[in-house]
Amino acid sequence: MYICYRPLNREELWGTAKEHIVEIIRRQPDDSSYDDIMRELAFDLMVQRGLKDSDERRTISNEEMERRIKTWQK
Repeated sequence: MYICYRPLNREELWGTAKEHIVEIIRRQPDDSSYDDIMRELAFDLMVQRGLKDSDERRTISNEEMERRIKTWQK
Protein backbone atom coordinates (compact mmCIF):
# COMPACT_ATOMS: atom_id res chain seq x y z
CA MET A 1 0.00 0.00 0.00
CA TYR A 2 1.32 3.45 -0.89
CA ILE A 3 0.42 6.35 1.39
CA CYS A 4 0.76 9.90 0.18
CA TYR A 5 2.63 11.92 2.79
CA ARG A 6 1.57 15.43 3.69
CA PRO A 7 3.85 17.11 6.23
CA LEU A 8 2.20 18.61 9.26
CA ASN A 9 2.04 22.40 9.26
CA ARG A 10 3.67 24.51 11.97
CA GLU A 11 0.49 24.75 14.06
CA GLU A 12 0.22 20.97 14.12
CA LEU A 13 3.85 20.64 15.25
CA TRP A 14 3.43 22.63 18.45
CA GLY A 15 1.91 19.78 20.46
CA THR A 16 3.73 17.13 22.42
CA ALA A 17 5.52 14.25 20.72
CA LYS A 18 2.63 11.98 21.71
CA GLU A 19 0.07 14.38 20.16
CA HIS A 20 2.15 14.58 17.00
CA ILE A 21 2.36 10.78 16.68
CA VAL A 22 -1.36 10.36 17.36
CA GLU A 23 -2.15 12.88 14.61
CA ILE A 24 0.03 11.04 12.09
CA ILE A 25 -1.65 7.75 12.98
CA ARG A 26 -5.12 9.33 12.83
CA ARG A 27 -4.46 10.42 9.23
CA GLN A 28 -3.71 6.89 8.06
CA PRO A 29 -6.35 4.87 6.23
CA ASP A 30 -8.30 2.42 8.39
CA ASP A 31 -6.78 -0.54 6.56
CA SER A 32 -3.18 0.55 7.22
CA SER A 33 -0.91 -2.20 8.42
CA TYR A 34 1.47 -1.95 11.36
CA ASP A 35 4.34 -1.66 8.84
CA ASP A 36 2.56 1.14 6.94
CA ILE A 37 2.13 3.15 10.14
CA MET A 38 5.70 2.54 11.29
CA ARG A 39 6.97 3.62 7.86
CA GLU A 40 4.97 6.86 8.10
CA LEU A 41 6.27 7.56 11.60
CA ALA A 42 9.87 6.89 10.52
CA PHE A 43 9.45 9.09 7.46
CA ASP A 44 8.04 11.94 9.53
CA LEU A 45 10.95 11.65 11.97
CA MET A 46 13.44 11.85 9.09
CA VAL A 47 11.67 14.92 7.69
CA GLN A 48 11.65 16.62 11.09
CA ARG A 49 15.35 15.91 11.59
CA GLY A 50 16.12 17.25 8.12
CA LEU A 51 14.17 20.44 8.79
CA LYS A 52 15.99 20.90 12.09
CA ASP A 53 19.35 20.39 10.36
CA SER A 54 18.35 22.95 7.73
CA ASP A 55 17.22 25.46 10.37
CA GLU A 56 20.56 25.01 12.15
CA ARG A 57 22.51 25.39 8.88
CA ARG A 58 23.87 21.83 9.04
CA THR A 59 23.58 21.21 5.32
CA ILE A 60 25.88 20.85 2.33
CA SER A 61 25.44 21.93 -1.27
CA ASN A 62 24.39 19.57 -4.04
CA GLU A 63 27.82 20.03 -5.58
CA GLU A 64 29.55 18.96 -2.36
CA MET A 65 27.27 15.93 -2.08
CA GLU A 66 28.02 14.98 -5.69
CA ARG A 67 31.76 15.24 -4.96
CA ARG A 68 31.43 13.02 -1.90
CA ILE A 69 29.42 10.39 -3.77
CA LYS A 70 32.08 10.25 -6.48
CA THR A 71 34.73 9.48 -3.85
CA TRP A 72 32.63 6.54 -2.63
CA GLN A 73 32.51 5.08 -6.13
CA LYS A 74 36.28 4.73 -6.43
